[in-house]
Amino acid sequence: MGYSLELSRDLVKAAKDAPYLERGEEKRLTIAWSEHADSAALHVVVKAHMRLVIALATRFRHYGLPIADLVQEGNVGLLQAAARFDPSREVRFSTYATWWIRASIQDYVLRNWSIVRGGTSAGQKKLFFNLRRLSAKLTREPRLPAADVFDAIATVTGVNRAEVELMSSRLSGFDLSLNAPIIDDNGASLERIDFLVDEGPLPDDIVEETIDTDRRSLWLRDALAILDERESRIVRERRLNENVVTLETMGRRLGISKERVRQIEARALGKMRLALSQIQDNGINAEP
Repeated sequence: MGYSLELSRDLVKAAKDAPYLERGEEKRLTIAWSEHADSAALHVVVKAHMRLVIALATRFRHYGLPIADLVQEGNVGLLQAAARFDPSREVRFSTYATWWIRASIQDYVLRNWSIVRGGTSAGQKKLFFNLRRLSAKLTREPRLPAADVFDAIATVTGVNRAEVELMSSRLSGFDLSLNAPIIDDNGASLERIDFLVDEGPLPDDIVEETIDTDRRSLWLRDALAILDERESRIVRERRLNENVVTLETMGRRLGISKERVRQIEARALGKMRLALSQIQDNGINAEP
């Protein structure tokens, strides 16, 4: 077996040499493990099914991941199956374990095949692992136009056509590093990241906005300082707080009518506008 060159020789030899378990022996061992936590029985069961793990792992080798890692993930699934297996159901352990081994390997492939997470739903996972096979099969259908292949795949996998098209484009290539070198028309060496456009503001604009914001905050602080305690409270709760207080509520808090609150607020805002105008006319540029 060519794939065995990538695996530990001892592991492959142990898998080949492990005896097959008869139904009765398998049941005895699984009962010993499930009911008495007999680790020796678990070891025998796991060792006897290593061939199954390797066989399932090799089905996923075309995704470009190390076969040794696929087998290791399959072992995780095998142990999960052993922890959940119920010998009383009269089902062979290999039948039950196959699903857990395959699921563990598939999860590993989805996590590591690309840095972009895919297969986040059951439909997308089914699409990821069956797209190539379904495409090849449907393309050979004489009565099915090529333009309808994606629609047919979407129907089979339970996803929409847009998801099929997106998955097809992802499977047609591999991840590329943004630091991969590119030679432009002038022979200069660049990187892919050099061609990404930053839609955000320029650094100069960010600094300018920060300075202006800090300056306005200082001006507002100085303008509020000229108000008395009641005026300042009304302005802060009516104009500066995230949750604006109504005139009626403000009046209840201060023990005055809402019309009186409106008058005090108008007077306070007038005083602040005058103060801000004087600050700007005098050319006071408060430093943050």
